Amino acid sequence: MAKLKTGPGAADPDTLYEMLVDAHRDLDDAASAKVNAKLVLLLANHIDDLDVVRAAIAAARAGGRAG
Repeated sequence: MAKLKTGPGAADPDTLYEMLVDAHRDLDDAASAKVNAKLVLLLANHIDDLDVVRAAIAAARAGGRAG
């Protein structure tokens, strides 16, 4: 069983951040929320580990703190 990684992990975090910001550029709030929802579902499907996804949901609801 995998564990949720919450520490730094991206080889190039600045590029990752830019990619996420660019994904929302020129979108209104509704379109931005739709992109977020689709991205979450795609990544959750890719992770394919319910325990990791469950831990990520809990961390997100707790303000980003893993628990």
